[in-house]
Amino acid sequence: MLAIAYFLLYEVCGLAIIGLLRPQIRPIPRAWLGLCLGLVLMMWLPALCALIWDFTLAAHLWAMVPLFLLVGGAYLGRDRRSPMPFGDEDKKQLRLLLFTALPLTLVGAYLQWTHNIMPASDGSLHVGQSTYGDLPLHLSIITSLRNASFPADYSIFPGELLSYPFLTDSLSTTLMLFGFSLRASVVFPGIWMMALTFSGYMLLSIRVADTKKGAVLATLFFFINGGLGFFYLFDMQGAVLGSSGENELQSVAGLWNRIEAVLHGWYQTPANHAEFTTYNLRWSNVIVDMMVPQRTTLGGWTQLLPCLYLLYDGIRPENAQKAGISMAITQDGPTAVYVKRRMDGRQAILLGIWAGMLPMINTHCFLALGLLSMGWMAYDLIQSRGQRMRALLFWGCYGLLAVAAALPQLFTWTFRQSVGNEQFLNFQFNWVNGDQGMLDGYFWFYLKNIGIPFLLILLALLEKNEKRRFLASGAFVIYLAAELIQFQPNVYDNNKLLYVWYMICAVIAADYGLELLGKLKGMRAKPVLAALCAFACFFTGALAIARECKSGYQMFSRQEVEAAEFVEEHTEKDATFVTWTQHINFVSSLAGRKIICGPDTWLYYHGFSTWERQVAIRDFYADPMGNLDLLEEYGADYILVSGNERYNLTIDTHAFENYFEKVYESEYGEIIIYAHPGE
Repeated sequence: MLAIAYFLLYEVCGLAIIGLLRPQIRPIPRAWLGLCLGLVLMMWLPALCALIWDFTLAAHLWAMVPLFLLVGGAYLGRDRRSPMPFGDEDKKQLRLLLFTALPLTLVGAYLQWTHNIMPASDGSLHVGQSTYGDLPLHLSIITSLRNASFPADYSIFPGELLSYPFLTDSLSTTLMLFGFSLRASVVFPGIWMMALTFSGYMLLSIRVADTKKGAVLATLFFFINGGLGFFYLFDMQGAVLGSSGENELQSVAGLWNRIEAVLHGWYQTPANHAEFTTYNLRWSNVIVDMMVPQRTTLGGWTQLLPCLYLLYDGIRPENAQKAGISMAITQDGPTAVYVKRRMDGRQAILLGIWAGMLPMINTHCFLALGLLSMGWMAYDLIQSRGQRMRALLFWGCYGLLAVAAALPQLFTWTFRQSVGNEQFLNFQFNWVNGDQGMLDGYFWFYLKNIGIPFLLILLALLEKNEKRRFLASGAFVIYLAAELIQFQPNVYDNNKLLYVWYMICAVIAADYGLELLGKLKGMRAKPVLAALCAFACFFTGALAIARECKSGYQMFSRQEVEAAEFVEEHTEKDATFVTWTQHINFVSSLAGRKIICGPDTWLYYHGFSTWERQVAIRDFYADPMGNLDLLEEYGADYILVSGNERYNLTIDTHAFENYFEKVYESEYGEIIIYAHPGE
């Protein structure tokens, strides 16, 4: 109950701040903005106080002081106009949310519930296909931050500052400190952030799209994305053309048999297929491959969408005063030529500070927002002409505040990990299609992966439409950066930029698609054509979601869960363990204890070389008495011997049994924990 009360306190304060500063935003978007603001404050304020009191309950209690000060400051600087009342337009928005965002949220909630260490009847913990890879990393951050000194080190690579964006995970740590279980601390905020993301994108689309239908279609384009990969299921379906691991989409004959293989196989969906060199299908469905497993992406989108909404809303045509009858605004664009503008200082300040909080939630979201803003600013300044100074007031206030808030984060965490590291910031043309010499033709790669919406985006830009060109002016700055620069060792991670490009462009595609459909009025084939297009747009994404709903794998056995409970109860919270580098490690993930070296699966892509530590660990297990200096060098207190160590290493069992103290052994001896002989 304390965790819920602490959470509700922040949400109520977020609602109050937005209500005081932006009463003229419509009620439903205003409520959504308030809930998002409350969440981001719950991420940031305890972290700031942790710099003094460590990540403890004391820091969280002190964090309420700046929270109340922010509410007080918002009251003093409030907009004194009456709040916009709930009207017919809001009823329409509510209906759209109930019929679009709510079903998506229910799907997301089901996946969060079943995919995050769901307990089984035998005491083991299970996950889904998409969370099998990354969830142990997030669990290790969540559990290790409890009462940790701050800024914290990597618990899976002690001695190196935790520079991975950690605030979405520290939010779960906060809930644990107030009494939530580890599972509840992951599932509860996960469901809440999915609800805010689905609702937020819907509200942004309503604000930007030409029609309500366009907003709904854009939402479906974005969240049920997948592309044209399903054609591989139809192609030559009467023949068996492959086998397991080789052309596996066509390894059985018959359409239904191939669909069955997709629904039961390991990454066999035609949205993100395991055989990259065979099919080159890389446009992952955003629900199952981004929002559920990649918690920093989910947290980032939860906070990016309010920034996009405030940014677009801040330069909306309603903010312009007509300079004369002949200069009236004729289109619903965000900017207009020869108009007198007024700059809303409260919105610019709020937006700047909010944007500046993004880097340690999700650095890609901060970068994408910056790139988008540069494109929109350039377009806006060109269109403003005689009113450029007024336009610059908004952009300058927003931009300077965002940079000022972000720079301490970037210099403390991001730059120290990436600057001077040759694995970051390299030229790479055509995203993942170009990393092995252009497997597909340039436009075919994106048409195959994104599908009909990609074609609609390109065709829409041929038309003379001021709003769509404005939207594209920012979105395609992101696209160009993602197409030309590899920002991290894992080039695939550029999709975190491309999806923000697609967030904006999905609205363009939806509006233009409906415009084309409207021109077919009177044609008897129109419903059939619409149904075929819908099938082509959503079948691959629907398959990906259906597959993920069916997936389930054991991550931690009952014996590992019991061993983790022992470690939590009987070892020091800052204890360090010697283990092998397996990515599923109950010591780091469930118990939150430090291990000398985690897997390259994560650490290599975070810019670290683990070779030296891996060699030292191998030598220690093979000859522990001759390599005791490993324990001293890394301050190790305990040694784990489990199935992973036995499988991957040569172990001198006799030395461990005779010279080390056995402090734990599981029921059948699969898991043994030894203490440092000097302890």
